[in-house]
Amino acid sequence: MSRRDAYLREMGLTPLWRARAEPVPQARENPAAVPPSATAASGDVSAMDWPALKAAVARCTRCPLHRTRTQAVFGVGDEKADWLIVGEAPGADEDEKGEPFVGQAGKLLDNMLKSIGLKRGENVYIANVLKSRPPGNRNPEPEEVEACVPYLKRQIELIQPKLILASGRFAVQFLLGREASVASLRGRVHDYQGIPVIVTYHPAYLLRNPPEKAKAWEDLCLARETMARLEK
Repeated sequence: MSRRDAYLREMGLTPLWRARAEPVPQARENPAAVPPSATAASGDVSAMDWPALKAAVARCTRCPLHRTRTQAVFGVGDEKADWLIVGEAPGADEDEKGEPFVGQAGKLLDNMLKSIGLKRGENVYIANVLKSRPPGNRNPEPEEVEACVPYLKRQIELIQPKLILASGRFAVQFLLGREASVASLRGRVHDYQGIPVIVTYHPAYLLRNPPEKAKAWEDLCLARETMARLEK
């Protein structure tokens, strides 16, 4: 047993890691004979590769948000990253630029990552639960979240991150399957299908509540410590 798997067992997590070189399972016996467009057109998100998944999100009409968005916000970063940052939903800046965590909240996230030796796009992937902006930045409706989660699930399967940082209430609800508050879930390692999950506040929340930045720093330190132990 590797030290990483031993640490996962110590934390009460199930090590479900797969080798990076192992190909993502395909839905057909001969995937090479199936053009990407056919995979995308099938609607089977669980079998999509990156190009098909990006195309599906770009043209998605699963919920009414496609009528009001400027563009879908798929995700950005290293597609083989060890670190996955999951946020809630695009805001106005994200909707305009097509990239998650931009604007003031994005700058704060970049600074948070820098504080633990990370950089956007380098061994880090960033995505939201929702791929379309709710009008007026309102909270997502349950049916909107339900429509989008298959895309995020597939992103996680393709990336195979070592650790997930869940940023904000809706990210936490999806990853952990519970309605508890961020405050009540901070400070310990959780689990999403064998992947350690660290819960923290969304940067937009921290901009509105600066004193909570100290708690977010504690979360980042826990994430860094957890990753270090996984890599031993």
